Amino acid sequence: MTERGAPSLIDVAREAGVSTATAGRALGGYGKVSQRTRERVADAASRLGYRTNGLARSMITGSTQTLGVLVSDVSNPFFATALRGITDVTQQAGFEVLLSNTGGDADAERRALAVMSEKRVDGVIVAPALPSDGAHLARAIELSVPVVQLDRLASGVPSADSVTIDNEHAVAEAVGHLLELGHRRIGVITEADGDIARLRSGNRKRGLLPSAVRLRGYFSALTEAGIPVDESLVGVARYDRESAYDATTRLLELTEPPTAMLCTDNVLASGAYRAAQDKGLRMPDDLSLIGFDDEPWTTLVRPGLTIVEQPTYELGAQAGRQLLDRIERGPGRARHVQLKAKLVARDSTAPPG
Repeated sequence: MTERGAPSLIDVAREAGVSTATAGRALGGYGKVSQRTRERVADAASRLGYRTNGLARSMITGSTQTLGVLVSDVSNPFFATALRGITDVTQQAGFEVLLSNTGGDADAERRALAVMSEKRVDGVIVAPALPSDGAHLARAIELSVPVVQLDRLASGVPSADSVTIDNEHAVAEAVGHLLELGHRRIGVITEADGDIARLRSGNRKRGLLPSAVRLRGYFSALTEAGIPVDESLVGVARYDRESAYDATTRLLELTEPPTAMLCTDNVLASGAYRAAQDKGLRMPDDLSLIGFDDEPWTTLVRPGLTIVEQPTYELGAQAGRQLLDRIERGPGRARHVQLKAKLVARDSTAPPG
């Protein structure tokens, strides 16, 4: 090894007492090398501070040991926690993650996926920004880039694996909890501003965001309980606290306001909680409220917020495991895993006053 140069593969081979070809196979993970020799070469490389040439290795093995992850908002605690689950699983298996924050922009997602494909990532985990259009995901699979969908199912991608939450079951538990308490006028704050009639009909097609699936679950739960659906109790908001605040206020100012409300995600729940407080309502005496996701603030406020707790970390970890399995096994029948959420009852829900 020269004084000014970094250690080379020749240096590692000399240190380990093997040929350069054997050292390359041992460090590159290809070809036939005994476990004892592999360990001896790894020890030599560690002592010398040798770093493998990733580009050269990828040309030999066909693997870059990198994965792509595309989400709409990495600042959202939901995606941040899921990402932690993904990286904990995949990094332990020797893969590094390239992250793209799409901002919920479908075009940005398409561009990011194209770049990742060009960089020859070994697979991609994506939370589709526009689930109604999965054509770009299907093209990636055709180019031998395995795809695992996270949190939502895009249409037109039958060969992509997926890991999602059983959102309808989760909402059914929340609505059931309120019904058991005696509530009958149950409102909902949602960002699903699509065809409410289609969601009321129970249409099972793919291409829906989780908020829309949850709204469909809300309609189904009321119908199964024999409670007439009142669309005036559906408050549609943008995905921000102020919009949720305004939507909640409108429902609370109805001539016959709801006695209980369900929010379909954590951001909307924080806006709804503040709106109820600003209206001078006592929770749960005047209004019962349920949110989604166990954010830290939900236990700091008084009363503590009843929530639907999603297994967010496990969602990401399972997506990571499925992608690694798909990379190892190659193309095959798509595997779809649904995880269960659970209701965590706190002090914001009680029988109607």
